[in-house]
Formats: sequence, structure tokens, C-alpha cells
Amino acid sequence: MLPTRHFIDLTQPEIAQQLKKNPLVILPAGSVEQHGPHLPTGTDIYASQAIGHAVAERMDGLLLPATPFGVTPMHMPFEGTITLSTDTFQRVVTETCVSTARHGAKRLLIINWHEGNIPSLAIASEALHREHGMTVLTVQACYVAAELYGSDCGGLTHGGEIEALAVLACRPDLVHLDRIDYSSDHSHGRKWDKLRRTHSYQPVLTDIRTIAPTGWYGAPEHATLDKGLRMLNDIADTIAKEATEIFRLLDDAQGGTAEIKHLKVAIGAE
Repeated sequence: MLPTRHFIDLTQPEIAQQLKKNPLVILPAGSVEQHGPHLPTGTDIYASQAIGHAVAERMDGLLLPATPFGVTPMHMPFEGTITLSTDTFQRVVTETCVSTARHGAKRLLIINWHEGNIPSLAIASEALHREHGMTVLTVQACYVAAELYGSDCGGLTHGGEIEALAVLACRPDLVHLDRIDYSSDHSHGRKWDKLRRTHSYQPVLTDIRTIAPTGWYGAPEHATLDKGLRMLNDIADTIAKEATEIFRLLDDAQGGTAEIKHLKVAIGAE
């Protein structure tokens, strides 16, 4: 039994044994960006790490260390934001996971909590699969949270209740609900968030102030530690269940592809 799921807290023999037992690694992805006066700039990475660890426990995987930085130029007008270029972020993700593949990791589950990372993660995932043979699944954990708790928390808002709950579940000392102030207009924020999350039309925004002039919007005042822990467990349960089934389907499909290639080689040899 592993003493922890954190890759960097384990010894080399422990990691080697675990990868032979179950070659699953989990990569949390987030960002460092402003979240108003009540949440830390590391909100997104704290959320993805907490969910990633809970999923690792459920799926018998290893939680990789990850740079806390993401692709978030939209938030740069506000202090506290640090952004990487898309190329840099893609390389960090790819090179981190390639290292694990060389040691026997075959399955990669990416747990992402920052929407700005989505395009870069898609490109990195494609390379990790096609060039390095990993079976890759990316989960947009913030959207899973919205599906499960959006109706009860006013939707997925920047700095709103869902994000407050995510941090409360792992670092309650960093949540300052007594400092809530100057939330931007909710209807305006929801209108822009709805537009940028549509499947059909995807505008590129220069500045978060297009969505929320003060940098954040939402109503986090009803967030509690108990609700945060409940949300964390519900998200982890959902992701673990769905990811397990998707990996099974991918194994079946990719196993079938390997059999077809083998058959073609055999036919060609004849």
C-alpha cells in the first residue's frame, strides 16, 4: 500500500513498483491568476491538485507534480497573474509526461481547472498519444463541477461559489469570505461566459474585464467547508467512474487497432 499518491513524495522503488502494478499517472493543470479579494491566485491549481489526488486514490494512480502556471494572458491586467506562452506550456506538459512514459507509464489522465489551458492541452495530448504511445484522457474538471453543482451555485463563475468551494476543500485557510467585495454584474458576466463556452462560436477575448470589469463575479458568500468537501468527493467519484470506463473503451479500441496492424503485417509477409 502506497503511503501517498504524490509522485514527488515517493521513493524510486515505490514508483517503479506502482507503475508495474498500474501504469496510470494523473497530471493536474491550472493557473496562477487573480481571483478577486477573497480567493488565492493559485485557486485553479489548488482545485486541480485536490481533485487529482482524490481521483488517484480512487483509480490507484500516481499524482504528478505540475507547474502551477497556465496560459492566462486574459488576466494579465490584474496583479497576481503569471502566464506562460502556449508553446512553453505545451512543452512543460509534454516533457513531464514523456519522462513518465519512459519509466513505464501508459495511461495519462489530465485534470484541468483552467479554460485557457484547453487548446494547449489538446495539442500536447495528441503528441503524447501519437508520438509517445500514451493512452490519454483530459477531463475539464471545472466543467464537471459546473454540471454537478452549477444549478446550486449560480453556475461556473470566476471567483464565485464553485471556485470558493474547491479551495475550501483543500486550503480553507486561504479563503477569505469576509473580504468579498465589488463583484461585477452577474448577468453581464454570465452572458459573456455563455458566449465563450458555446460549441459553435468561440471569441478570443483580450481582457477579463470584458466579462467582469472588477476581475471577478459571482456569489461565493454561501460557500462552506462541508459543502466544499462534498463537492470534491462528488467530482472525484464522477471522474473516477467515467475515466475508468473511457480508458476501458480506449484499450479495447486501441487493442483492436493493434490487431488490425498485426494482421496487415502478417498478410503482407505472405
